[in-house]
Amino acid sequence: MGLKEIIREIREVLDEKDALREEALRLTREIVRLSGDAIKALHRGEKEKAAERLDLARDKVTTLREKLRDHPDIYFTGYVQNAHQEFVEASLFFAYITGGEFPSPSELGVPHADYALGIGDFIGELRRRFLILLLEGNITGAEEVYRFMEATYEELMTLEYPKGLVNIRGKQDQARHILERTLEDLTRAKLGRKLEEKLEAVAGDNG
Repeated sequence: MGLKEIIREIREVLDEKDALREEALRLTREIVRLSGDAIKALHRGEKEKAAERLDLARDKVTTLREKLRDHPDIYFTGYVQNAHQEFVEASLFFAYITGGEFPSPSELGVPHADYALGIGDFIGELRRRFLILLLEGNITGAEEVYRFMEATYEELMTLEYPKGLVNIRGKQDQARHILERTLEDLTRAKLGRKLEEKLEAVAGDNG
């Protein structure tokens, strides 16, 4: 085979991969957007809208997997992994808010490593839920969220693997910092509530 023919073959292969890469980038952006929309809807109490967005994101995840079935060099890249993480985070948060069963990696159609990283992001979203409840004065509800965050973090910490297999250490460190800040916020809120109760009791006695 002449060099010209070899170059033509290389070009054909790379042209196909380039087109697939562009399509994958488009799909991953849509997955991230839809997952973000679902999370925002959940925080607003719009569960039906969140379910709709997650269904659309799930379709995109399936399409992405099918299109890249024969191209693992593209499928196992950072931007695809990030999209999977966003989808996992939104799916776990939906299950938590609605009281449903947490979907498994196979049920979501994502690699196990991407799912594990999504759990770390899920802890961050739980903190946001915690803060909303705290602002509403629902300290009991906020504490329940914190306890669940704590249990989830403990499970996440059991995943000890080399960075080359799954880069989980960064998510674990981030989750630890989130948990520490959340406990500080909860402690201050509970102390503040106790102080308010004492002042109200004193005011009542003086009245």
